[in-house]
Amino acid sequence: MNPIVAIIGRPNVGKSTLFNRLTRTQDALVDDLPGVTRDRHYGSASWNEIGFTVVDTGGFADVDDFSAEIRIQIDQAIDEADALLFVLDGRAGLSPFDRDLLDILRGIRKPVLYAVNKIDGPEQEVLLADFFRLGLGTLYPISAEHRYGMNDFLDALVAALPPAETPTASEDDPAIIRIAIVGRPNVGKSSLINRMLGEYRLVVSPRPGTTRDAIDTVYRHKDRSYLLVDTAGIRRKGRVSEKLEKFSVIKALRSLERCDVAVVVLDAAEGVTDQDIAIAGYAYERGCGCVLAINKWDLAESSGLREKKMIDELRFKAKFLNFAPALTVSARTGRRVNRIFSTVNTVYQQFEQRIGTGPLNRILEIAIQKNAPPLLRGRPVKFYYAAQVAAKPPTILFFVNHPEAVHFSYKRYLLNQIRDQTGLDKTPIRLVFRERERRGKKGEQ
Repeated sequence: MNPIVAIIGRPNVGKSTLFNRLTRTQDALVDDLPGVTRDRHYGSASWNEIGFTVVDTGGFADVDDFSAEIRIQIDQAIDEADALLFVLDGRAGLSPFDRDLLDILRGIRKPVLYAVNKIDGPEQEVLLADFFRLGLGTLYPISAEHRYGMNDFLDALVAALPPAETPTASEDDPAIIRIAIVGRPNVGKSSLINRMLGEYRLVVSPRPGTTRDAIDTVYRHKDRSYLLVDTAGIRRKGRVSEKLEKFSVIKALRSLERCDVAVVVLDAAEGVTDQDIAIAGYAYERGCGCVLAINKWDLAESSGLREKKMIDELRFKAKFLNFAPALTVSARTGRRVNRIFSTVNTVYQQFEQRIGTGPLNRILEIAIQKNAPPLLRGRPVKFYYAAQVAAKPPTILFFVNHPEAVHFSYKRYLLNQIRDQTGLDKTPIRLVFRERERRGKKGEQ
């Protein structure tokens, strides 16, 4: 694994801006309001051909209801890091929180680099005078936003890092299964990931909206590598008013575009809501494999709710996801949570499946013999052949003489025939109908 560098500091000193600068991404949310980052947020960076992992953390302070939770995340980031970046605010000067955090760091035997941020040029380096009183040694004046001083700072950083270890799992591993955990606010997404990982990885609170970033975690379970993405709760559009929350929802939706399997989390105690169905629809539209995880089942079961009734209701309201496995789980007690990985594996195996052209056309031939296509103005719709043109999800291209005449009901019939004959009953399958190019048109300008 690459060495790990944790960015720490009080709120609003520019930690997330520095994270984005180092990783050359916009993965960390940035806003003028303090307290945007709450969880640990990981990203890959490199300098002078030396790779390292950067960890963004929440601001060290005692200013709101999440301060204690954020402090736990900071402590864990410090424990797992090989080097620390202590970010100070050159414009605002010293803060009591800077001194408190410095007291914690004095007893840590790891390389610590002190970056005074928001120094936009040489004329502003006089602002460092306030920090020299701390006796920190070398101070690095930088501007994470405008890149001032970054070269010297990064030279010093990579020089302080230990050599990389042999990797066990990588986000860039082509065999990794990318799982997005999505759902409404406060259905237990972060609690579920913490239970799956067996550690307190993400901030959890009964207060809706705790998670704001899409948080990536690489995890290895029974010789398989997974990238777990916790996302912000997706509210109805009418209830998304704050600018920051709008960005959170956009990032949650984007996480669906880069995942293989979406675990759609529902709250069993609240039942199946319209917003649950809408979120499941987002995953379906983006072609993700899906697992429906009905969380908080310990509470629902104690109130007398029956599992079959709950799943039947879900199937009725989300008919378009009739292929998606459904599980009742409890992040609080751990009940059936271990089944999520095995279920995801089954879905992913089908999600990346390829069907040979020969077998596929035999399925098509038998399907047409059993149930002929509809007529178009008294003439038959002809199917010439079919081929799978993509996986993730399996995508089947049919060449026909009149694609517009293939009715929705016949498309569904063909889809069911493919599922029955191939065993692909737990993955989305896309069917595309295209008119075969006529011989007379070939080569015409």
